[in-house]
Amino acid sequence: MTGAPLARGQGVALWRQIAATMEAEIARGSKAAGERLPTEAALTLRFGVNRHTVRRALEDLEARGLIRVEQGRGAFVAEDVVDYRLGPRTRFSELVRRENREPAGRILRVAEIQAETMLAEALGVRRGRLVLRVDRLGLADGRPVVLGTHHLPLPRCAAAQEVLESKASITAALEACGIPDYRRQSSRITARLPTPDEADLLQQSRSRPVLVAESLNVDPAGQPVDWTIAVYAAGRVQLVVEP
Repeated sequence: MTGAPLARGQGVALWRQIAATMEAEIARGSKAAGERLPTEAALTLRFGVNRHTVRRALEDLEARGLIRVEQGRGAFVAEDVVDYRLGPRTRFSELVRRENREPAGRILRVAEIQAETMLAEALGVRRGRLVLRVDRLGLADGRPVVLGTHHLPLPRCAAAQEVLESKASITAALEACGIPDYRRQSSRITARLPTPDEADLLQQSRSRPVLVAESLNVDPAGQPVDWTIAVYAAGRVQLVVEP
């Protein structure tokens, strides 16, 4: 990327000029969607400013959805977002493939925990009852898009633990527990800033909000089988609510 020198002392902040220059270059196609941008150090040399000024310009571009910043990897030109459809039957792999992306998953943690009040009420079990917690990272084309924390009732879903050791699929885990089908009964969607761990796993800036969907899945008989808190990278996903 190259451009005209900055106009100093004319009332327009230098970081705004840098952001405008980079925005124009992205619009012209100088950098393709998903392509890495020059480092902060390289941009500092190019524009003859300090790193704080460059960082302010990048923050502005990220806030407007023109670039994405991945912790430890740098800044990239933003791609088209994934339309993630929240309908009665939501399956991560199916939805990602429908968007012509390649889905993948990674199990981060499987553990038995005691159900606190909100979780117990959601799954219809006694407070303090053991449930299976599964933390799973969902990826599209190799990029993390959602961090899901699933809660499965025990002992009904005890067989899920063995399945998840070799396959990062909640659907397959539930099927092994005699639950071949399930549907989403309800979802509550909010937005907030990510925790440091969430930002690292989703490879996004800590200053960029995430979308959070709290959902309850039930079996054909209406019995709760999975209470999930899903944290979506808002820069890569837009939630589409279907009736």
